[in-house]
Amino acid sequence: MAQSRKTHRSFVSYIDKSREFYAAQAYDQPYQWAAHDDAPFAKLSKPLSECKIGLVTTSYFLPGDFEYRVPSDLPRVPALADRSELDSLDNQYLSWAKDETHTDDLGSFLPLAQADRLVTEGRIGAVSDKVYCLPTQYSHRQTQRRDTPQLIEWMKDDGVDVAVMIPL
Repeated sequence: MAQSRKTHRSFVSYIDKSREFYAAQAYDQPYQWAAHDDAPFAKLSKPLSECKIGLVTTSYFLPGDFEYRVPSDLPRVPALADRSELDSLDNQYLSWAKDETHTDDLGSFLPLAQADRLVTEGRIGAVSDKVYCLPTQYSHRQTQRRDTPQLIEWMKDDGVDVAVMIPL
């Protein structure tokens, strides 16, 4: 059987993109992907239809009165937003494949309507009234030591049983 070949990829290769970026910055070593051999995955203690879901996006919530002038002014810490007060998500200064995709469809990186539909269908118990934002960063250390513990604390306070992360 002949092997099928394509002239173009039909997906974004983030591994290749990251390697190319680091090589262009003259780093001595290629980018090393984080490995989490001890990730705290666990079986649910109750059916998903009884669980409260917390949505985590790598986009960023900006309060309505927050204005910044340059990318370095953007807060680089996790954010918490009440769904009823969520008036914008900012992606402009975050790291994502801007040439290969867009952020015109909010549901692609914060699927609130889809999650609410799953609640209505009885597939999940509830969706948190809060939205958890963990902006994309290159520091695994900051994500693990500062950001993740903060997100976990917020989710425990909100009674979240399951975290679902939706990358931008």
